[in-house]
Parts: sequence; structure tokens; C-alpha cells
Amino acid sequence: MQNLSNVIAGKKGLIVGIANDNSIAYGCAEVLKQCGAEFAVTYLNEKAERFVRPLAESLGAGIIMPMDVEAPGQLEAVFAEIEKKWGKLDFVIHSIAFCPMDDLHGRVTDCSAEGFGQAMRVSCYSLIEMARLAEPLMTDGGTIVTMTYYGADKVVENYNVMGPVKAALESTVRYLAAELGRKRIRVNAVSPGPLRTRAASGIAHFDRLIEDAIAKTPEHKLVDIEDVGMTTAFLISDAGRALTGETVYVDRGFHHMV
Repeated sequence: MQNLSNVIAGKKGLIVGIANDNSIAYGCAEVLKQCGAEFAVTYLNEKAERFVRPLAESLGAGIIMPMDVEAPGQLEAVFAEIEKKWGKLDFVIHSIAFCPMDDLHGRVTDCSAEGFGQAMRVSCYSLIEMARLAEPLMTDGGTIVTMTYYGADKVVENYNVMGPVKAALESTVRYLAAELGRKRIRVNAVSPGPLRTRAASGIAHFDRLIEDAIAKTPEHKLVDIEDVGMTTAFLISDAGRALTGETVYVDRGFHHMV
């Protein structure tokens, strides 16, 4: 942690996706706080605020604002406040995804156009929007990290339409990395193994997915949100300066197993 602190201390960023203290984004925030980074934290709406604000305050977040990527103007307002307060941005952590439950629990074949569109809008297109807004603030270069999952590459039972959506997200990462590289902005995806988060609880038979992961990983254990946070911190730090356009697996080797 001390070595990472040497290259992360003082960096300023935006963390999107904290819902509670089990969220992947919260694990990232905890690690980055320990490394001396400053960051803004967003919450989805008033209902979410009562859970997120105390966590953000405990982490010393310099900016705490609402951000619903489907609400016109909210994204822009957050980046405007970052520009006003800091004048620059070093990193963005994008850790949000959504799909209507009926579409998530049904076959891809039966997915509605509306459900597919909303899943893509929230889970994938929002990354493009954040990259576009972050670009002019990353005057010294920067790092954008999003969260994906193994179901983007392989068919995972009950992951359903989120598989194609995450595949689109990973492809988007590669294109953003190619386009923003000339400004020294790196874009990567982190692919954790199954984690017991609120978002994951919406996947049907998720406990079975967890059991399968434990059985197949070489160490027979799961990753946790700190593991994901450590990898994300590495990517944000100068130690990860040669990595861009990558999908980095943090799953204790699960994706190598059959």
C-alpha cells in the first residue's frame, strides 16, 4: 500500500457506483483513500443518499452529489462542480450497471427493446459520456476504469442480457483507449469474480454462481472488494502506465478454469 501511496497521493477523481459498504466502488474508494487520493462520490437519488452520504463523508469525499445517468443534466453538473473545485481530474471509476428485472431474468431471445436499450444506456453508454466529460479535465493525462464481468466473454447461466451489454462495454473500453491515448488518458476494464453485492443479488440463482466459483478457482476462494480496489489503484497509479484498452481479471484464476 505504501508504494502505491507514493504515486497516488494527491490524485483527484470521481467514483460512481457506491450503493453501500459492500459495493465494488466502495472497496475502490477505501483503498484509494488509504493511498491519499481525493475524490468525488455520487449517489443515484434521494433514497440512495441516506446510505451513500455517510459512507462518502467517512471517506472524506470532497464532493458528494446526485448522479442518475438517465436524468438530463446530472452528469454535466457533477463534472462542472469538479472543474469548479479542482480544475482537473486524474481518474474516473465507473461502476454502475442496470437492467430491468423482467429482461434480466428472461432469455436474451425474449429481451424487450426498451429493456435492452436501458441496460445499454446505463451500463455502457454512460461510460462514453463520462469519458467525454472527463477528457478536457484530464490535462495531465488520466485513467478511466470500468467494471465488467466474465459473462461478457463466455455464456454464464442466468447472466442473460447483461452478457451482451458487458461485451459492448469491453469493446467500448478498447475504442476509448485508442481515441484518448494521444492525450495520455488510459481506459481499462476490471473483471472481478462473483461478489456478494446488492447489484449481483438481482441475478437469478446467484448463490449457485458463487458456489461454482469457489469450487473452480485454484485457491477455492472468492475475491473481495478490497482485491478489486487494489487492482484499480494499480491501474490508476503510474505503475499501471503501460496498460490501456485491457480487461484485467481479478477473479483468482476463475476465468482460466473449465
